[in-house]
Amino acid sequence: MLEEIGTLLEMKDESAFRSLAYARAAKALLAVPGEMDEIIKSTDLKGIRGIGESIRQKIMEIYETGRCAYCEEIRKSLPPGIIQMLRVPGLGPKKARILYERLGISSINELQYACNENRLVGLPGMGARTQEKILENIAFFQKHADMHLYSFALSEAQSVFAPLKKSNKTIRIAIGGSIRRKKEVIRDIDIVASSGKPAEVMELFTKLPAVETVVVSGETKTSVTLASGIAVDLRVVADEQFPYALQYFTGGQEHNVRLRGIARKKGLKLNEYGLFRVEDNSFVKCLEEAGIYRELGLEYVPPELREDMGEVEAALAGKLPDLLEERDIVGLFHVHSRYSDGRDEISEIAQAAKGHGYKYVGLTDHSQVAAYAGGMKVSDLFAQSEEIDRVNAQVPGVHVFKGAEVDILPDGTLDYPDEILKNLDFTICSIHSKFNMTEEEATNRIIRAMENPHFTILGHPTGRLLLGRDGYPIDMKRIIDAAASLGAAIELNAHPQRLDIDWREMKYAKNRGVKIAIGPDAHNLGGFEDMAYGIGIARKGWLEKADVLNAMTLDEISEFFKSRKAKKAA
Repeated sequence: MLEEIGTLLEMKDESAFRSLAYARAAKALLAVPGEMDEIIKSTDLKGIRGIGESIRQKIMEIYETGRCAYCEEIRKSLPPGIIQMLRVPGLGPKKARILYERLGISSINELQYACNENRLVGLPGMGARTQEKILENIAFFQKHADMHLYSFALSEAQSVFAPLKKSNKTIRIAIGGSIRRKKEVIRDIDIVASSGKPAEVMELFTKLPAVETVVVSGETKTSVTLASGIAVDLRVVADEQFPYALQYFTGGQEHNVRLRGIARKKGLKLNEYGLFRVEDNSFVKCLEEAGIYRELGLEYVPPELREDMGEVEAALAGKLPDLLEERDIVGLFHVHSRYSDGRDEISEIAQAAKGHGYKYVGLTDHSQVAAYAGGMKVSDLFAQSEEIDRVNAQVPGVHVFKGAEVDILPDGTLDYPDEILKNLDFTICSIHSKFNMTEEEATNRIIRAMENPHFTILGHPTGRLLLGRDGYPIDMKRIIDAAASLGAAIELNAHPQRLDIDWREMKYAKNRGVKIAIGPDAHNLGGFEDMAYGIGIARKGWLEKADVLNAMTLDEISEFFKSRKAKKAA
């Protein structure tokens, strides 16, 4: 909401200082590690650099009520369509203001029409290519208009789930749907509860501060829209029906269809209300979801796997994977410091990693060509190496590995020469430029980089930004095959806007023996929390502890790095 206020102030052409103050406050808040409850209890938001008293009061208002009167006031001062226009990728507040002031454009439909009529050409800072790009981005937006990032949807779900769970009106309650399956993007929120007082639960639900509009209200189902625009369905059932409703409303649809087919073959009927014997319609009592799967002759299928991608066959054969757990992660890769575009000192990063229980952290600041991100010159790299040595001596219990996020250049070479790369413990090699490649060009570019003797991990392999831009086109099967033959690892970038490598590709990587490195791509200490999203996606991709690079112990990962270097040298 702070980011939105800053954007809207810029849209209104208010002072740049005020607009930037809100943008900086949002970044400052994101950088504080921990949950909001803990932050407010320990600091009351006072003393946090970048958050003044006026903004602090607004944060407290948002925290306590789910709303911000100041934000709502600014929203009302602008046409609603303009605010929606800002959701089109690449269309910032300055361009939107010009479009409104010069052409009276205040909606996406008007903008699309104006582009088709060639009306943007000649406006300040715009031309034919800008117009073409805006049309492409409108098409992208329309395709994903009702979708939300998993991290955002989860936060919004918690805002209504937590007070319902705290109340004495519910017996059992859970977040279901695609959030429970940990999909990377979410259309809406499903919550399932059991209660002996369903009408009272529904009344409480519709009066929650986060609820803006009640769409449908009934005894067993109520649908609302939150102030953020995301839809929530609440279903309330009798407690004996809860396991069946939770299983049904977790989905996915294809998985549920498979289960109903298995039930029919066993003379059973399965739906959201229960499991019944067809011959006499008698109720088969299951206390938990696991009981439903057991009655159907299956192992319990974790929610993340319920996509009809082989999990039913594996459950029937008793061969489901022992999925990765948070406790399996021993260390972190892909962390930025002040040596490039990160916020924190190396000593602070080491202490934070230790505080999270990690045994090692792989530092990977940007390489020299990434000047926009403060990329490190060779002299910076040597200075950082010396500082890492000092930190490793001063902070026992956690080891900082010397790495870099090295750009893969357009011709497939790496951004530092080999005589510099050989001094690093490991590298994360990523594409950050020239995205307009053919699939063949992009695939060959990455594979050529993998052949470098100092290549360790392929960073965010498609370069996608969820709901922001599609990744560059690559043949992921060829990339994975190359990684398998060359001994390279592939990153699962845990940042909620990336979650890249896609979970649909990970099962193939697992079968080919390619290690996956889960990295938060952290630019501040708060970014460590994003590991939870990466672990969820890893589970969705069928990964087990043995498949994950940073589930190795410190000794094992040190040996892995050394053996790769020795193997390449040979």
